Amino acid sequence: MSNSIGEKFKITSFGASHGPAVGAVVDGCPANLELTVDDIQKELDKRKPGTSSVTTPRKESDEVQILSGIFNGKTDGTPITGVVFNKNQHSKDYSMFKNTPRPSHGDYGWMMKYGNYDYNGGGRGSGRVTIGHVIGGAIAKKLLKAHDIEIISHVTQIGNIKARKLDLKTIKENIEKNPVRCADLDVAGEMEELILAKKQEGDSVGGIVETIAVNVPAGLGEPVFERLDGDLARILMNIGAVKGVEIGLGFDVATHTGSEINDGYKMENDKVMTKTNNSGGIIGGMSNGMPIVSRIAVKPTPSISKCQDSINLEKMENEKIEIKGRHDPCICPRVTVVAESSTAIVLADHMIRSGFIHPSNLEIQ
Repeated sequence: MSNSIGEKFKITSFGASHGPAVGAVVDGCPANLELTVDDIQKELDKRKPGTSSVTTPRKESDEVQILSGIFNGKTDGTPITGVVFNKNQHSKDYSMFKNTPRPSHGDYGWMMKYGNYDYNGGGRGSGRVTIGHVIGGAIAKKLLKAHDIEIISHVTQIGNIKARKLDLKTIKENIEKNPVRCADLDVAGEMEELILAKKQEGDSVGGIVETIAVNVPAGLGEPVFERLDGDLARILMNIGAVKGVEIGLGFDVATHTGSEINDGYKMENDKVMTKTNNSGGIIGGMSNGMPIVSRIAVKPTPSISKCQDSINLEKMENEKIEIKGRHDPCICPRVTVVAESSTAIVLADHMIRSGFIHPSNLEIQ
């Protein structure tokens, strides 16, 4: 089972939804990065459950403990281990699914591949393991901040409700003003109402999350394999709820001609730029200095309380099931920080690989 991602800056995730703890080991972070527990905690607070009516009612403080890798307030070049202990597990809610896979979950695949499967809350396959993504992403963000690289994720669509295209300044100002983390305040309320309506019906709804990374230098990534867009797509697609990834115009490129969407170059303030950014900041597998823009399609939460069709693998019979427990009616608001973190992990890795960040000691230029 693969639980690690990254080449120079590597994240190894561990733990399960209803086990003792979840977390991550971050290997390859250079020494002498100023890093505190608060740097990581503020990111974890964005994804922790029970913070609003549109999230799961499961209450977890998600307080991180750092076990290694920091000395005298700075990283020391050794693996950084962050752990969050689970305190509000309700494993009894899942005992009925020991032999009955839940629709659109990974249960059946886990059972067939591994046999010995922790079915409590999805075990290792639960969205709760993205705590590891966020721990790694918080450290990556701190590394990138020294190079003025900033990453922002926001919800652009819930169901059929779409947000307007807004400038980055407005997005940054507005996403904390509503529980959906939508920058378009004219539709954020409608999105919230839709999520709550589906929750009342015992159902769920999906949406789209956009991530923008600014001030990324040109030249990250490789032209054939290990392309920057390929690595971004890989880590974003590895978020359990994600069923599609776009960079730049994405699938819309199929409806245009080259003359309509080619990004022409221009000089501006002695800097090479493109007149448009339809390629989303990545050309030929490498960053071109423009904002890197990605979008992920997030599926509706498969854990819903409506009656659903399944099978009893012990009896090999059809069976109706109803999923109890505590679940998000929409995953999108909490996925935003996971998308930011995942993007940061890839960019930090490529910044080290491309020589923009020293791999061992940040005090060495």
